[in-house]
Amino acid sequence: MTVQGKNVGIALTGSFCTFEKVFPQIERLVSNNANVYTIFSERSQNTDTRFGNADSFIQKAKEITGNQPITTFTEAEKLGPNSMLDIIIVAPCTGNTLAKMANAITDSTVLMSVKGTLRNNKPVVIAVSTNDALSNNLKNIGILINTKNFYFIPFGQDNFKGKPNSMVAHFDLMIPTIEEALEGRQLQPVLLTPM
Repeated sequence: MTVQGKNVGIALTGSFCTFEKVFPQIERLVSNNANVYTIFSERSQNTDTRFGNADSFIQKAKEITGNQPITTFTEAEKLGPNSMLDIIIVAPCTGNTLAKMANAITDSTVLMSVKGTLRNNKPVVIAVSTNDALSNNLKNIGILINTKNFYFIPFGQDNFKGKPNSMVAHFDLMIPTIEEALEGRQLQPVLLTPM
């Protein structure tokens, strides 16, 4: 199944260092004729960092997709009852968001978007980006990788010498992962060599 004509949610959380890898994938989805809706976590929409200005990221998302980004809990809540998305990708997915998804916590715009998508029995794709993937969050990866409707963009260690517990998704595999997830399959292999 292709992404053409699909309503795709891209939920951005606070791993700001990977935004430069996410936005080209949003552009690729749009160029493949997907209808893309971005969702920004409270942290990602309100924090300026050395990687960029929050307002500029929101504006860039709007310009690329042609859709107003979802930035409030109440806007995100409507996704479920309206069955608006065919799939949602949490990219990047911080360890904080990963842990909350694994424990069914819904206290942010992104998590409400995920909950609404799951309510409609639709796939959730996770693009891991966390410094504690091989420590505190390994159990949460294990929980979600074994939970119905959760899929992972293949990931690997990004700096095994300097940050041995850190793992990051291979963002260039986003579209193949989405296409497999839409068919109910996990793109393999899940674990790839270090970046």
